Amino acid sequence: MKKLFIALFSVMLVLLMSSCGNNTDIKNTVNGNMKTYYEMTDGSWKCGDNVYKYRLEIKGRLNGAVCDSVYVYLSNLPDISFEQAAKASGLSSNSNDYFAARDAVLVEMGTE
Repeated sequence: MKKLFIALFSVMLVLLMSSCGNNTDIKNTVNGNMKTYYEMTDGSWKCGDNVYKYRLEIKGRLNGAVCDSVYVYLSNLPDISFEQAAKASGLSSNSNDYFAARDAVLVEMGTE
């Protein structure tokens, strides 16, 4: 009886530990034109293995363009300028202009 109790208790502990850190559920799946991402029930956003605090829609006009460009980033940075967004979208040849995956990821881009 004691062994059965220990076995059941161990299984229960494993189940509880495996749910730690995964206490959020997917509220909405978004098929962005760059990446699929998820809105979580706790208000965060997820793409791949990374969780982000913010979903930023960044709009502006590139030099010589006839319409505005729109970049959608999931980010742990509260603010990304249009210039930063454009460079990190692939317009820059300088690797320092790109975001680390833990900081921000481009999930959609287009024109308006």
